[in-house]
Amino acid sequence: MFTGIIEGLGKISGIRSMGAGSRLAIAADFSLTDSKIGDSIAVNGACLTAVTISGSRFEVDVSPETLEKTTLKNIKIGERVNIERALRLSDRLDGHLVSGHIDGTGRIIHKTRQGNAIIVGFSIAESLARYMISKGSVAVDGISLTINRCDARSFEISIIPHTADITTIGIKKTGDAVNIETDMIGKYVEKFLTAPKTPDPDKTAKKPVDMEFLLKTGFI
Repeated sequence: MFTGIIEGLGKISGIRSMGAGSRLAIAADFSLTDSKIGDSIAVNGACLTAVTISGSRFEVDVSPETLEKTTLKNIKIGERVNIERALRLSDRLDGHLVSGHIDGTGRIIHKTRQGNAIIVGFSIAESLARYMISKGSVAVDGISLTINRCDARSFEISIIPHTADITTIGIKKTGDAVNIETDMIGKYVEKFLTAPKTPDPDKTAKKPVDMEFLLKTGFI
């Protein structure tokens, strides 16, 4: 589990094919001294498992499913990425609950400056837009952001200077693809409301309390 508060940046230093998957080597800009093999690390929002760690350098295996669903399939050596290690129970939850399971990708359609902020617009599939609401949360390349506005095919967010400075959103350009994870609460609510109700065998085995039941049991 993550918060969408990026710890720092890293650089892709190696890419190795692993059949239909791949292994990425990443050089982080910060120390990984308290991390260990097997830990979860989000790279551009995708939850991956560290398979080697040496100083500030680590490697992760990327499954075919993750490559298909994320922008990691097109990652290049030298590319900068957002890094966040898994949330500890003692940490503050400054962003929102982020699973690191990418729902799909979007594309930047505009970047405009407004005062001290940068307004960034993204095009997305309707299957992602259905889980977005104005002032709701979304993770873009692993960054926890608040949605300014949204419709059936797009949404906008505001980037403050601090976020632009410490994450890749500041260097992304119009046309660039990004990973999108929608708010998990919306997906659970939809499942609860739309899933077919399974009959309860204990309830179906019991006879209803009706006039016949009341007569037989002596209540009337």
